[in-house]
Formats: sequence, structure tokens, C-alpha cells
Amino acid sequence: MKQYGFYFDQTLCAGCHACQIACKAKNHLQPGSLLRRVRSFETGEFPHPGIYHLSAGCAHCADPACAAACPVGRISKDETNGIVACDPDIPCLGEDCLACVEACPYGHPVYDRLKKEVVKCGLCRDLLQNGEQPACIASCMMRALAWGPVDELKARYGPGLVTALPCLPDGGTGPHLLIRARECAGETSFEEKRM
Repeated sequence: MKQYGFYFDQTLCAGCHACQIACKAKNHLQPGSLLRRVRSFETGEFPHPGIYHLSAGCAHCADPACAAACPVGRISKDETNGIVACDPDIPCLGEDCLACVEACPYGHPVYDRLKKEVVKCGLCRDLLQNGEQPACIASCMMRALAWGPVDELKARYGPGLVTALPCLPDGGTGPHLLIRARECAGETSFEEKRM
């Protein structure tokens, strides 16, 4: 099986939120619902402060907790490409369940109150089928995001990539998010900033 995933170059990210906005617009999400979220963190103190941003969506995990928790099998992992997505033909149990939302250690399946169902990143499969980039990647002006087969991403972007940071711990699900981290992102003392 070819496993697709994301690459994120934190050293290039300006924290502009373009990827978050593009994802939200493409998926017609209500206010408060995000499938890709940009978060900003501060570390250190004067004279050695640091700041970094994290753009994260579904990591299309090797062992997705959200899929295992879904009692109706609406979330599943595609065996041909590793994309973890919702099946639109299977009705969601909605806010009476939310097992998948609670199971994900990264908080990425979200309940959309207007749609009355859980939604999650499907790697813009409709765009991929038309030869286009996922919305988040196409919108990144800094070219800090990429997608593709994980093995190819590792080969292209070289050693030193991580899948966990103190602000984004490894939840034990085998995430397929490869990060070129800023040095300060490895510090265990950090504070999230609302921007």
C-alpha cells in the first residue's frame, strides 16, 4: 500500500492561516469548525525568546483511533493510499456519539453543528482526482506544506524530520505528518498564543 501523508516545514511557516482558511472554505465549514488549524507558540525568555507555528490537520495515521472508535464504520482507512476519511453514504450518529472525536489524540475529526455530523480531512480526494493539490497546500504562500507518499516525502526532504513535538505529542497512532521543526519547537516549556 502507498501511504499518503503531509510534510510541514515549520522553518518556513509565517503563521498566516491561509491553509486553514482555504481548508475551511473548500469544505464549507461552519464558524468554529476547522479541519486544519494553525496554532502559534512562544518559548524562552528575553534575551532568547522563540516563536513557532504549527499547521496541522488529520495525520492519516497508520492506526487511526478515530476509525477504530466509530461504531458504524463511517470512518475508514483506504487500503490503496492510506487516506483516513468519512464515508458520506454511512450516516453519522452525530452529537449523540462523538466517539471518533474523543478518540483522536490530535483533535482532528470535528462535529459540524450545521451539518449535524462529524467531518474530517479526506486529503481533498476530489481535487487529487482532478490532478490538483489539496486546498491547504495550494494556498500556502511560503510553500511550507507538501503532500505525497510518505516514503517519497522522507526522501525528498531528508533526515531530521519528526512526527511529534512537545506541543503535539505522539498519540501512539503512527501519524503521517513529517515536520521540519524549528529548534525552539523542541523546548518543553511553551505557551500557546491566540492570534
